[in-house]
Amino acid sequence: MKVAVAASPEVAIPSLEYLLNSKHELALIISRPDNQVGRGRELTPTAVSHWAKSNGIELYCPKKASDFDDRLKSFDLVITIGYGLLLPDYILVQPKHGFINLHFSLLPKLRGAAPAQRAIINGLAETGVTVFQLDSGMDTGPIYLQTKHSIKPNTTAGELLDELAQLGPSAIGETLSAIENGIEPVAQDHSLATSAAKLTKSEAQIDWSETAENIVNRILGFAPNPGATARFRGEVLRISKARVSEHSLSLGEISLLSGSVLVGTSTSAVELLEVTPAGKKAMSATAWANGARFTVGETIE
Repeated sequence: MKVAVAASPEVAIPSLEYLLNSKHELALIISRPDNQVGRGRELTPTAVSHWAKSNGIELYCPKKASDFDDRLKSFDLVITIGYGLLLPDYILVQPKHGFINLHFSLLPKLRGAAPAQRAIINGLAETGVTVFQLDSGMDTGPIYLQTKHSIKPNTTAGELLDELAQLGPSAIGETLSAIENGIEPVAQDHSLATSAAKLTKSEAQIDWSETAENIVNRILGFAPNPGATARFRGEVLRISKARVSEHSLSLGEISLLSGSVLVGTSTSAVELLEVTPAGKKAMSATAWANGARFTVGETIE
């Protein structure tokens, strides 16, 4: 089949590599326009745009849905992977077999922009990938295939996304075979749907009055980006790795005990493992604590 891929993030690249080396013709990459990144606000292409240029594949970067032209009418199928733009029906029907999407959850659970992150924040032990037919709703189309995947303890959202990305090639390959063989997708049970809304800055601030388990899940779910945050001595501290400790401290108290950086919660303490102080690079929590030199009874907000 002649296929196009609409994608932006790095997690799409394993699937792109598969398609490039498959019997199918990967003839077009659609990605988001270059975006201003960093303090210098330098225009930077998406990971997928960079991959397309490196592999000599035609790249198309419309700014919005209304900027799409009719070129997709010559394609058999378009595959979307974290593209980041909702498309209306008149675009979805242009390819012969429409659009399919590789989604990083077991739909109808965790519909939305942050399924891997929400799986960890919600404390789930299992998630997976779903390939489904796109319609005009938010991850509501009928399903071709699902693959389950266990979430290991202390896994960050970034690590989980990398693991799920590796499931993409086989899931997409099986789906393309199903489409070629005329197999129809199966409707979702919408009564079982849950949401995986985009992460917000307000959610990133840690509330130490929550349970240790919930706090650790939030820290892992926000890592590496945008990162869970706290305030220590008036400055923002990003926390990217942590685990539940058997020790106990007063609520919000921070202490270095036996080489472990601990913070008190409403239950047991949380052990901080990796942090990024304001204006510095990521470092082990113990290295940071050795420099910070906590005072007895000092707290973190």
